Amino acid sequence: MTALIEVDGIGKNYGSVVALRDVSTVVNAGEVTCVLGDNGAGKSTLIKILAGVHQHDTGRFLVNGEEVRFASPRDALDSGIATVYQDLAVVPLMSVWRNFFLGSEPTVGRGPLRRLDHRRGRETARAALADMGIDLRDVEQPVGTLSGGERQCVAIARAVHFGAKVLILDEPTAALGVKQAGVVLRQVAQARDRGLGVVLITHNPHHAYPVGTRFLILKRGASLGSSEKADISIEELTRQMAGGAELEALEHELREVAST
Repeated sequence: MTALIEVDGIGKNYGSVVALRDVSTVVNAGEVTCVLGDNGAGKSTLIKILAGVHQHDTGRFLVNGEEVRFASPRDALDSGIATVYQDLAVVPLMSVWRNFFLGSEPTVGRGPLRRLDHRRGRETARAALADMGIDLRDVEQPVGTLSGGERQCVAIARAVHFGAKVLILDEPTAALGVKQAGVVLRQVAQARDRGLGVVLITHNPHHAYPVGTRFLILKRGASLGSSEKADISIEELTRQMAGGAELEALEHELREVAST
């Protein structure tokens, strides 16, 4: 099976600063590739390369088996890669259905008589959201009145509706409580089960593990390894994320100091 996305030894420098070096992973249809790491680990740099915001300096970036170098986010979108950033790029005072389309609104009429097709827009948005298991009271309500989890779900449903094959989610549960995080993770699983390849960026292994297929851990721009779910437990994933080896070495040092 050809991977939807494959990065092989990818690297990125900003002047003398090495932001990413020798990182490899794959994103397959119907799977979730989780990219984990603390702030400054290189997660943002990796997704910006995948999303067409920046170009890689070293390594290979393949989409459906063909090597690519995106010149812009539009190139990535045209290749079926949709990115939902942490700030969501929504207009809080605009209705849910208008945010759902945001630049691709359905219209009726031609020329100077062309106008928004409110009815079709509302019905399409409501049906697409319901199809993803999102039941909103009113798609005319301002998107700013929704909870953080609901707004994330609208953004995910929008990407799915407009034909994304790969969905990149940038820290979708970072600012959410337990219940709202669960709502978003359910949408991640829904997208996965519909055959999309999902890249889930997070610093929380307890959010990644229930939905993840493979786990790439980054630290200071380098990969600490990529593991399939069958090969790593939540405890080991958490230990690696927390810098388990470094903590053990520190504990050993402290014991030695205490004994002298």
